[in-house]
Order: sequence, then C-alpha cells, then structure tokens
Amino acid sequence: MFVRLIDLLRGFEFCSEYDKVCKHSHITGITADSRKVGPGFLFAALPGGNLSGLNFIQDALSRGAVAIMVPLTDSPYLLKETSISIFYSENIRRDYSKLVGKFYKPYPENISAVTGTNGKTSVIEFTRQLLKECGLASASYGTLGLISRGSPRDSGLTTPDPSDLYPKLSELEKNKVNHVAIEASSHGLDQYRLDGLNIKVAAFTNFSQDHLDYHQTMERYFTAKLRLFSEIIDPNGIAVINADDKKAYIILDILTKRNITFITYGKKATDIILRRKISSNKGQIISINVVGEEYKLEVPFIADFQIYNALCALGIVIANGVNPKIAISALEKLEGVIGRLQLVSELSNGARIYVDYAHTPDAISNVLLALRKCTTKKLNIVFGCGGNRDRDKRAKMGKIASNLADEVVVTDDNPRDENASDIRSQIIKACPGAIEIGDRRQAIKIAIGKLSDDDLLVITGKGHEKNQIIKDQTFKFDDIEEIRNIMRYSI
Repeated sequence: MFVRLIDLLRGFEFCSEYDKVCKHSHITGITADSRKVGPGFLFAALPGGNLSGLNFIQDALSRGAVAIMVPLTDSPYLLKETSISIFYSENIRRDYSKLVGKFYKPYPENISAVTGTNGKTSVIEFTRQLLKECGLASASYGTLGLISRGSPRDSGLTTPDPSDLYPKLSELEKNKVNHVAIEASSHGLDQYRLDGLNIKVAAFTNFSQDHLDYHQTMERYFTAKLRLFSEIIDPNGIAVINADDKKAYIILDILTKRNITFITYGKKATDIILRRKISSNKGQIISINVVGEEYKLEVPFIADFQIYNALCALGIVIANGVNPKIAISALEKLEGVIGRLQLVSELSNGARIYVDYAHTPDAISNVLLALRKCTTKKLNIVFGCGGNRDRDKRAKMGKIASNLADEVVVTDDNPRDENASDIRSQIIKACPGAIEIGDRRQAIKIAIGKLSDDDLLVITGKGHEKNQIIKDQTFKFDDIEEIRNIMRYSI
C-alpha cells in the first residue's frame, strides 16, 4: 500500500518558507514512533512530555523515512539530506491525525465515540451488543481492545495513537463491519487522536474527578471532553447526552449553537426518560419513555450506573438509525462487561465476590452504593490507587470507602514509579480503620477468608486488567483469576 505524498498533502496548509516536498515521494506508512518506521514512511516528530520527536528524526531516517513533519517553531529543523521531504505544522498532533486518517481510509460508515469519566467501556460494548442483536455487523474498540466477532484483542490504551487505531478501523470496513463504537478518552481528545475520523454519533456519560495528573485542573479536563462536541462530531451527526449530569447543560448549549441534533437520556431527559426502576431476581425492572412511547422491561444489572450506561447505548443505537422498538427489545438481552461489577464467585455460605474497574472517587461510590442494596450483612472492599496518577483523589477514595464499606483493605494497584507504601499511606489517612496489605494477592486472599454468611466483597481498581505495574516491571496479575484460584484451592 502506498500513497503519493503530494496527494496525501492535498489541502494541507503549508506555513513555513522551509517546507520542502519531493513530488515523486511515495508514502508506505505514517507513524510518530521512530521504532515503527519502515522504508517509505512519513515520520511525525510530535512534541512529548519528556522527549521531543525531533530527537528521533535521525533514527527515523536511518530506518527509511522519506518525509518528516515537524512542529512550527522559531528555529527551523534543517535536514542535510536533500532527497527527504520536510514540512512544518502549526498543530502537528491534529495534522498528524488527519494525514493518518487520509492514508488508511475508508473506515466503517458509522463511527460512534463515547466520552465521560466513567462508563465508556460498558457503553461501547453495550452498543456493540445491541447493534449485533438488531442484525448489524458491529464492533467496539477501547480499554478492552477490539471486540468484533470473537474475543477481545489488542487490549491497551483507551484511545490509541492514530497509527494504531485507524488501521484497525480500516480493517473492520474491509470485513464489512459498518458500525463501530469507540472510547474517546480525555487524553485522546486533548491530543487530537480522533480528528482524522468522521464521527457520526458522539455520546457523553458523566463527569467527575480523574486524570488531574495530566490535565492539572478540572476545567482543563472538561475542556478536553468538550472537544468531541465542539470540534470533532460531524456537523450532520447526532449527540447522545446524559441529561442528569451537572455538566450536561454546557454540552447541550454547544450543540444547540452548532445546530447539531441531540438525544438526551436519564430522569431529566426529553427523549429517553427513565421513569422508574425496581430490583428483581435478574437485576432491575425499568420503566422508560422513548420518544413518547412507554416501555417496561427487565435488564440484568443491579447498579443504577449500569442502567444509565445501557440507556446511553440505546440512544447511540437509535442515533445510528435503528427503529426504537427494535432497539429496546434488544435491551433485555444485554450481557455484563468483563471487570465491570462482575460477579466472579459465590461461596457456599451465600457470600459473593465482585470485581470492578472503579478507580475514581465517583466510581467507587457508585459501586458501593449499588452493592449496599444487595445485602443486609457486611459489604467489604479491597482497593488501591495507581501510581503516577492523580494524587488528590487518593484520600477522597479512602474516605468514601470508609463511609460506605464495613471493612476496608487497602492494597497496591499499579504503583508504577511511586513508592507503593506512600500511596497506601495517603489513602489510609482518610480511612484509619482500614487494614493495610501491600501484596495484592495476599490482600484478596485475606479479604475472602473474612467473609461470613451472605457478606459481599468487591475488589476494585483493575477490573479486566491482566498485569500489575511495579517500577519498570510488568507482572502478570488478574484479579478475576486470583479469586478463582483462591476459591479452587479453598474448596
């Protein structure tokens, strides 16, 4: 596969007198990682937090790069090689995404993107399930990887680099998958990773504290989320918004000013209205009004936030053109998502063990409140906080756990480069009655051993993850498998 460089750059706004494009260059690939460069590649020298892509230009050239894109700065980057194309960009991350987008097209005709602090993974997977149930070839791509006609693969970043994400979407189109739902993380939006795609449907789940290690302030964090609605969504697209979130009015105002159609869901919604919900043997029975029609159905979810995720997915499916009645009939057939309030084991004494990915104050609160309704006995939790991430949320999560759980075990999550003991100490300051066990495997084992009749235990933070990161090493560790192994040998 190759594209002529002059064709790839058609419409590109050149901004420097030092731009030089060799007319006969053919591009065989595009990347911002010099280690992935091959003969005929275009290398984008993106700025980085610690290292600049400019430092890797010579490595890219040694591997066969024939074109270089660099940020526009006061001092031009001059190449000795006269046969190499070089051009400058005022917004190199956005232009990089757009060039990658042109190179790998076409893509599935209907791309839906979901942003929000919590619930993105569940929403895109519920969307995939509903579309499939409605007879449409569909896929989802996000934290769990690519899911389409089989097991997940390529699990990794929530919103990967364009050179990783876009080829996979192009492959879906070649396989006649015309509907895909993807996660739009705040990092991905801030770094323009989705700007090369035509997003037909954009959805918002909720907003609360997370990722302040990157964004620094809540305002900057929310501004990154807003890009999906203020800049990226197709002008003729449809947005799906949680009307019950306190930030909804800001997004709806932007959509109104841009004259973009939107669907709202929730108790305060006007399109998908949640009327009532009561617990049932299988989950909850919900009463909803969808576009003026009343429906009553049973869904297999015990938590209210799961109901909201399902309604968001319903809105996305309707926005994709599916008849509301057909989409609603598929809701009862939804299945849970791995590592999302997943019931992993039930003991002979009636005690149950759940695993959830909750790693923010709001998410931990929602999980504990949901499980509290499911038992009259003890509700216990095992959790930790990730290293090199938002430190401000650690004490907040500790306080929430102390207030909502009966017994708290504080352990290690992914300490990364931080001292694991320091992270645990920051949590325990807000929940002094907690048990501290740094070894996560031992923490889970001890917590399970303390379960009495009909108690509930939830292990949060890692969910579906299969590794634990300590310093510069990655160890195999899967909460779900650990629980099953402990139960297997305790029988």
